[in-house]
Amino acid sequence: MKKFAETPFLPTEVEIEAISDNEAKISAYPFEDGFAITLAHPLRRLLLSSSVGYAPIAVKIEGASHEFDSLRGMLEDIAIFVINLKNIKFKINGDKEQVVVEYSFNGPRGIKGEDLINSDVEVVSKDAHLATINSDCNLTFSVIIQKGIGYMPSEDIRDIVGADYIPIDAFFTPVKKVVYDIEKMLVEDNPNFEKAVFTVQTNGQISPITAFKEAVSVMYSQMSVFNKVFDLSEVTVSESGEEPVELKELVIKIDDLNLSARSFNSLDRAGLKYLGELVLMSEVEVKNIKNLGKKSYDEIAEKLESLGYPVENTLPENVASALRRKLEQLKA
Repeated sequence: MKKFAETPFLPTEVEIEAISDNEAKISAYPFEDGFAITLAHPLRRLLLSSSVGYAPIAVKIEGASHEFDSLRGMLEDIAIFVINLKNIKFKINGDKEQVVVEYSFNGPRGIKGEDLINSDVEVVSKDAHLATINSDCNLTFSVIIQKGIGYMPSEDIRDIVGADYIPIDAFFTPVKKVVYDIEKMLVEDNPNFEKAVFTVQTNGQISPITAFKEAVSVMYSQMSVFNKVFDLSEVTVSESGEEPVELKELVIKIDDLNLSARSFNSLDRAGLKYLGELVLMSEVEVKNIKNLGKKSYDEIAEKLESLGYPVENTLPENVASALRRKLEQLKA
């Protein structure tokens, strides 16, 4: 028989597939029709805009005073050197938010990303080309590497670095691509459920799984502003398809509670089979159970309190909703 829904269906499954070190596929399901894209679109935006990365924000080159200068013995003009440097992906070692790294190279040689690795920074784009210098050139420069999110133009950086530094447009975002697909799926003969499938690719500064986790964390943080007014409870999350611990406790059968025969019979005649059914009831509803006398009520109230669920208390709404759905499944 068709049942009326009281709360939206909550997805229970998450699958993670590592395609490579820098690419992964994350799937979540089952969602009710329309809910998957409601979640997927803002998560994609957060992945692209709020993931933490690292970028060179300024460079000081000995013998060059501005980005339109040139340096004797270096094949590239300073403008090309800056563009090449911008495309090299650094990662700061440790917890520092900013480091200044200094380099000096003598020619003839080519300089690539891997040549910039030292104790302060790691370079994930090791094969990226920076410059070519001949035997007449001594290339000495220092780079400011900054941790951040999003994008900051060089015009905004100019005022926060020294006058002898050339500012660089800073692209912090380590996420190169995020694609999501909404797939239809069958749940209990209902074909209108959905699966959200994310494909996340990063530049190597951060793993795609970590980027996804941070985006979800940012979403939770943004929503927490409503706690000031609504006092929302923390969401209970299950892992690997298992029930949350609190739900496992609440679906214990009443005949396992060691109640007296009189109390058990009163609950059984009322059609109550599980502890969670009692916990969802108000104090008045429990007292009004047919043929439940004062002694039996006191026994049940004492038992509920000993289990941590006093009759005068109510469950958080998210737990109550999950419990109602679970009880419906058990009693179907």
